[in-house]
Amino acid sequence: MGGLSVVVIIAAMLLPPIPQSVEYHLFADRRDFFGIPNFSDVVSNLGFLLSGGAGLMFLWRVQRMPTQTTFHHGKESLPYWVLFSSIALVAFGSIYYHWAPDIHRLLWDRIPIVIAIAALLSATLIERGSANIGLRVLPLLVILAVLSVLYWYWTEQQGRGNLNFYIVMQFYLILLIIWISLRFSSRYSHGRDIYQVIALYAFAKVAELLDRSIFAWTDGWVSGHTLKHLIAAYAAYRIVQTLQKRVLLG
Repeated sequence: MGGLSVVVIIAAMLLPPIPQSVEYHLFADRRDFFGIPNFSDVVSNLGFLLSGGAGLMFLWRVQRMPTQTTFHHGKESLPYWVLFSSIALVAFGSIYYHWAPDIHRLLWDRIPIVIAIAALLSATLIERGSANIGLRVLPLLVILAVLSVLYWYWTEQQGRGNLNFYIVMQFYLILLIIWISLRFSSRYSHGRDIYQVIALYAFAKVAELLDRSIFAWTDGWVSGHTLKHLIAAYAAYRIVQTLQKRVLLG
């Protein structure tokens, strides 16, 4: 896995840079309601706040239960604290961005997203491999996630935008989560729920790509980007539901 990761990073360095399209900020649904610009894309982000908040509340309750069975050791919950905190922050970052979409605001939308994915990879390593390795790589993954977004933003300011490393930190980490989940069994019940989470996130990304088409198909009722927010927020809540019902096996 480490060797493959090095190859992917080298490929990201050697491949032609992928700039951020200016048209990316031109979302299908730009209607204003109640004085809120881009109302649907702004308000739909509250789903992330609800999912992230639900996760943090659950972790807080588990931490106060001496007989909890959600985690073998309390320290194994650390990636989930990072994950749900980041998901809650996605709400604020994305609301800030969609209020007046531009490159500068997009920075604050993307940072918590990649941190959440990095935390989920750390949790996957803990539950299907080594708890020590998963915990040790957590800060490294978070730093790399933040740097990938900062590097993209810096290249945009230089007039030669490069999304390559951001794409690696978002999609390659998800591929690693899938590979680890297929290769190793979870030490907890309901381990297969991770595939539902990833499938929902994939549907969210498809909805994002079909932003204008979905807006046209629904006669302006809802856009693909609004659906992306709602589906991705539900994917995050599925993680909360999995934690609520899982137990340590053996």
